[in-house]
Amino acid sequence: MTRRSWLNFSMVGVLWGLPYLFIKVAVAPGELTPALLVFSRVVIGSLILIPYSIHRGTLRPALAYFPWIFLYALLEICGPWLLISTAETKIASGLSGLLVATVPFWATLLMALLGDKSVWHAKRLAGMVLGFVGVVLVVGLESIRGHQNIGAIIMVLIATLGYVSAPTIMHRKAPELDGAAINAVAMVITSILYLPVAIIQFPHHAISAHAIEATIALGIFPTALAFALYFKVMADFGPARASLVTYPNTALAVVLGIIFLHEPLTLGIILGLPLVLVGSYYASRKSA
Repeated sequence: MTRRSWLNFSMVGVLWGLPYLFIKVAVAPGELTPALLVFSRVVIGSLILIPYSIHRGTLRPALAYFPWIFLYALLEICGPWLLISTAETKIASGLSGLLVATVPFWATLLMALLGDKSVWHAKRLAGMVLGFVGVVLVVGLESIRGHQNIGAIIMVLIATLGYVSAPTIMHRKAPELDGAAINAVAMVITSILYLPVAIIQFPHHAISAHAIEATIALGIFPTALAFALYFKVMADFGPARASLVTYPNTALAVVLGIIFLHEPLTLGIILGLPLVLVGSYYASRKSA
């Protein structure tokens, strides 16, 4: 892997560590509904990615794969983002991040079923296990052992299946397509599908400045920029290893919770963060 590959991997890990905090702020009581939040972030994201893709000349080639991108939009954006946003009205953002961190396991199983035996290399498996143990420690075992909303947990787990299958489908069906163009089209599709709900749920009361700022930041950074980079990460690391960005972004989500939501610094965080980083590194290394 080149330094550029690792830089892209790190940037996606950072950018995808932001949504949990932003979503929690945006869907707080009296703010945006989950569906309106999804609509808002894809509109913002598409306003960035559409001109960018047109300028690079990558939008028209992507339109030739419209049926596959439509499926991608359903599995990657329409379903998962609504499910996670709804779940975060009922469970802690840290627990949501922990559940999303199971993506590499489902990705490994999917790639193995598709014939990629390298995902079972001992060092990569050990790294995955180490990283997941770190995630569990970071979020805290009590978040699972305590009284949690089972329905919300199931929502996030269903979302992870979409996160695994959608990029894999596009990577296999159209590996030459630009990631920014794919997501530009997918976000336009999502915005059209969500428009009727957004009109119905448009708030008739004032939304706080914090919720508006969180929504704008959500649309720019983890929505537009991260998705443009993620397909480059997939090209360099492969679908299974690329999904390991869920490890560092979960750790970042917890750190942001400590700083901005005043969540406690627990022993699990102190012990778990190094495991997350080390496990992510070894699980992402290319097997000899």
